[in-house]
Amino acid sequence: MNKATYTEDVPPDRFGLLERIMSLGRPARVMLIGATDSGKTTLLTFLANRLLDEGLKVAVVDSDVGQKGVLPPATVSLAFPEGPFESPGELSAMAHYFIGTITPGQYIGEMAVGVKRLTDLASREADVVLIDTTGFVTGSGIEMKRLKAELVRPELMVFLERKGELSHLRRLLSPYGEMVTLSVSEKAREHSRGERREVRREKWRAYFSNASLVEVDLSKVVPSGTELFRGRPLKQEEKDLLSALFRWLVIAGWKGERYAVVKADADSGPRQYSRSVIHAIDFEMLSNLLVGFIDENGLCPGVGILKWINFGGMKAQVLTPLSSNELDRAVELRFGRIRVLETGEELGLLRREEL
Repeated sequence: MNKATYTEDVPPDRFGLLERIMSLGRPARVMLIGATDSGKTTLLTFLANRLLDEGLKVAVVDSDVGQKGVLPPATVSLAFPEGPFESPGELSAMAHYFIGTITPGQYIGEMAVGVKRLTDLASREADVVLIDTTGFVTGSGIEMKRLKAELVRPELMVFLERKGELSHLRRLLSPYGEMVTLSVSEKAREHSRGERREVRREKWRAYFSNASLVEVDLSKVVPSGTELFRGRPLKQEEKDLLSALFRWLVIAGWKGERYAVVKADADSGPRQYSRSVIHAIDFEMLSNLLVGFIDENGLCPGVGILKWINFGGMKAQVLTPLSSNELDRAVELRFGRIRVLETGEELGLLRREEL
């Protein structure tokens, strides 16, 4: 399932935009900005196909982490279309930047860095770089767009809006590049939360369709994105004391700036403890957690689903479609903030501070 497919049945102003892009110097970086279901991906697909028809080399930077075309979700991805395509879902990525969640409000820095890194890579080879962004245009989404624009300095920012809804954002981003404003097409259709979830379900399932279980040596591949594994391992008497005080089964723990403990509750009663002293993580939160394999350049060859951790042996069992050569490039295993099954079912989101 894809929300957008290639069509030339577009409003006339899209052809004017195409001519403007053709007139830009090379490489031309074009950032598409609009609220959810405003038609950004449809516009990107139209522009990319027409630019390819003109013989230009096109790059697509897909940063819409929750409604990704280029697999997998929860990453920023770079692809170079080699020919006409109906939907970004047909494209294979050349590089990813791991975000680890489909709701990037707490990860605006990573989102901006990911777009910048991949746009820089794309600009080395492409004539035109088309940057698709999330529909997150309120709250911290405004700051996220500002950071992206400030870092990338696109030659053109294209705003798709209804009734001037992005006027504040356009004013905020005006120092960072030329702007074009288009009306949302009358054919643009709003999708329910359930429909968007179903789109992601199919994309997760497709990405993990040929996955296998691999063992990751956490003494060689550094676990990151979490407070776990920092500091010295807890002594057995410290685990016993924490277990007795809070009625926990302490599975693993470390003493750094504070105690970081992986635990299971022995009963359902209330517990009082200072979170400035103890960071307690339910073991269940680590089950089916999305993780990213990170290479020495900070890029992400691909993602996996954490199935089990042997804390004593520092080994992790991860389900991933990555090849052995791709896995050999990993120097970090970065913890994300969404739990998902290989069937595509999303089990829940975690806040940044929970891990």
